[in-house]
Amino acid sequence: MTLFLIILFIVGYTLITLEHSININKTATALITGVVCWTVYALMDAQPESVGHHLVQHLANTAEILFFLLGL
Repeated sequence: MTLFLIILFIVGYTLITLEHSININKTATALITGVVCWTVYALMDAQPESVGHHLVQHLANTAEILFFLLGL
């Protein structure tokens, strides 16, 4: 599973670097890559309750950074 997630991330990162060639916004590509990675992680994990905990933890960390940057 980890290898598959790494491959998905690399494909998404490559698409971000090819923004001008494929005419897709970097933000859209990054969001789609994130959603696909979290979906694969949730569907392939043996313990579904741990997925929710990890997702909440990562969303909280991201929200903390965004709120800090909005205050600047």
